[in-house]
Amino acid sequence: MKSICVFCSVNDVDQIYVDKAREFATLMVAHGYSLVWGGTNKGIMKVMADTVQAAGGKIFGITMELLKSAARKNADEMIVAKDLATRKSLFLKRSDALVLLVGGIGSLDEVTEMLEYKKHHVHNKPIVVLNTNGFYGDLEKQFARMKSEGFITQNLDDLIRFAKTPKEVISIIDSALA
Repeated sequence: MKSICVFCSVNDVDQIYVDKAREFATLMVAHGYSLVWGGTNKGIMKVMADTVQAAGGKIFGITMELLKSAARKNADEMIVAKDLATRKSLFLKRSDALVLLVGGIGSLDEVTEMLEYKKHHVHNKPIVVLNTNGFYGDLEKQFARMKSEGFITQNLDDLIRFAKTPKEVISIIDSALA
């Protein structure tokens, strides 16, 4: 079974983001994907895990020593990494695609590290940002500016894609992994 690593918020956030996370999680399972995620049982992370399990999918958490007290107890598998670097390495190893939902500094750190690895051809897994409610509109503009001013030399669509809907995210991933 193929899996999607989802980077997302550990915080409780506005309902529009919760609804889109649920929609995405449901589509993941319908398209045959399991969830790899940070393992925390709070916020959007909990929404994703709850929804994937309710739809009959598998969930694989990767937490770390610092956060293990907040880890979900009924995951299909829960790995406790010794540190953040090991955790991010396992995210990449255990997934076929990477998706960024709404999140904070940690989510941005994780996805940008995956982008850097992709830029250097360490992997060629699709990286997709779900731009719910325009949340990542400025990030998309920043990447475009980096490209136009010569700070990124590769084709942006080869590195990262931005999608407006969960359905578009799944479509991009399905096409990339076909």
